[in-house]
Amino acid sequence: MAEKLAGKVAAVTGGASGIGLECARIMLANGARVFIVDNNDERLDKAVADLGTGASALKVDITNAASTDTMLPRILEEAGQLDIFHANAGSYIGGDLVDGNADAFDRMLNLNVNAVFRGVHAVLPHMIGRGTGDVIVTSSVAGHQAIPWEPVYTASKHAVQAFTHAVRRQVAKHGVRVGAIAPGPVVTPLVQDWPAENLKRAIENGALFQPVEVAEAVLFMLTRPRNTVVRDLVLLPQNFDI
Repeated sequence: MAEKLAGKVAAVTGGASGIGLECARIMLANGARVFIVDNNDERLDKAVADLGTGASALKVDITNAASTDTMLPRILEEAGQLDIFHANAGSYIGGDLVDGNADAFDRMLNLNVNAVFRGVHAVLPHMIGRGTGDVIVTSSVAGHQAIPWEPVYTASKHAVQAFTHAVRRQVAKHGVRVGAIAPGPVVTPLVQDWPAENLKRAIENGALFQPVEVAEAVLFMLTRPRNTVVRDLVLLPQNFDI
């Protein structure tokens, strides 16, 4: 198989599990060197052992400004460049707003929104200076319409969508592409609290899909000719009706 990302260096936040892990795997399989960005030693060790040669652990707390500031310098020290930044890490809270916990909302918004802003801000000067680069943000179908059973999560993904497209228009002149992958429900740790029976039924009914399907779409985005930007790529399970 041709290595479509040969010579590229990538960093994936939340890369130790779920969508991030599968995106890292497919990038590696296509020739990239990949830094797995996470703040948990155990998850990092497990992910790097699973992925094998070409994967490097990078312990960063992307919700912490000082920690995030160390991310790019450490990548450049080891690899000399960064071609792909996948701002993937996120969390989920659903349910009625009146039943929710405001502090939990703040934590989710810090990860889903502020950490994305800060991570992209950290890597853009390097990419602009090189005149090339790809930024992909993991959004959600909830970033395209208001989902009534997840109002704060929906708000976080609408913010990400607006940010992605405003930044895309700012940096296009520098040869940097910015786009969003927006999946529907995926079998990841974010659905681990579902009752096992409900999860099994949703998969069998085609209302959920696997992280590898998102990863294949991300690879498609990354391997388009440089004059082509995939602005949004919305993926839905076949029987997910929304």
